[in-house]
Amino acid sequence: MASKVDLSPIYEFLGARTSQAWVNAAIDNLPLIIQDHANCEKKAAGTAMNLIFRYEFSYDLQRKLAQLIREEMLHYEQVLGIMNEREQAWKYLSAGRYAKGMLKHKRTYEPAAMVDVLIIGAFIEARSCERFAALAEVINDERLAKYYRYLLKSESRHFEDYLALAQSLSDDSIDERVAFFKEVEAKLISTPDTELRFHSGNPAAI
Repeated sequence: MASKVDLSPIYEFLGARTSQAWVNAAIDNLPLIIQDHANCEKKAAGTAMNLIFRYEFSYDLQRKLAQLIREEMLHYEQVLGIMNEREQAWKYLSAGRYAKGMLKHKRTYEPAAMVDVLIIGAFIEARSCERFAALAEVINDERLAKYYRYLLKSESRHFEDYLALAQSLSDDSIDERVAFFKEVEAKLISTPDTELRFHSGNPAAI
């Protein structure tokens, strides 16, 4: 078996850990979680594609975004394949509050707006990895558990790439903004949430 991925940098970066209540709800609603994961990969590719047209001045940013688009679309295709294997039909699924809850704090002038988008991207990537790990440990589906472990191996340092890109666009230290979004993200993950999604908060009693 491949060596385990060291997740301690991700746990240190995030301000809160996923609750057992979310893990239990996710296991009980796997088709929803699988499709929302597909949506997340598609949205990540779409966001990166949008950014690649808006920020053409940075070679490093363009190269990283191009790699990201390829990788996210490959993962989207792979999750679609898993849905097809499970004979799972695509259904309408609204977006949760998570990304919107962070993006509403994005600054509106450049390059600060881009810095914030990249910091938010770092938290989304880190949270995704943390949840892949949590699900892989308990999921009663070896095909899915193996796939989540594969994603962990390929994506566990993505958040650091995002942070490095964010810092490269800013003359000032980004530490203050990272600390700010750490609190925002932790609150979204830790507070009651009426919708179950891949990045949702604690399942609220309905």
